[in-house]
Amino acid sequence: MDRRNSFTDIEYSLRKQTGRREELLKKLDEIIPWTELTDMIAPFYPKGDRGRPVKPLEVMLRMYLLQKWFGSSAAGMESAVYDSYAFRRFTGINFFEEQVPDSNTLCRFARLLKKKGLEEGVCEKVENALAASGIKIVPGSLIEPRIRTVRKKRSSR
Repeated sequence: MDRRNSFTDIEYSLRKQTGRREELLKKLDEIIPWTELTDMIAPFYPKGDRGRPVKPLEVMLRMYLLQKWFGSSAAGMESAVYDSYAFRRFTGINFFEEQVPDSNTLCRFARLLKKKGLEEGVCEKVENALAASGIKIVPGSLIEPRIRTVRKKRSSR
């Protein structure tokens, strides 16, 4: 995802410490197969031929996953991305160029995934990628989901 630095990014880069949520999201960003997921959804995603301009697919996917992980409503996630630097950075939204997708847009995206039978496939790919890295996310509150390290079973001799 193309991420140009904003003034906020420059300011935040001068911090002495980053928060746990931001560290978690950086790690998840590296683990999740974004291209695979967007390629799976792209054939069904609106092209923007009519109606309102579409939001970038990867931004919608990232917000959808944040909503799942942090146990938030669509309206709550919209607000959280405006409020949280870590969430904004994870979604790749730069306020110079775009705004956060509204809750109706998030709901339509979730319905699209469900209607086209993609919801399970997306969740499975994400869970498999996380499991391969030894991570399992237990959805939690907007404060922080619980993360469990998955222990690999030892083979019995």
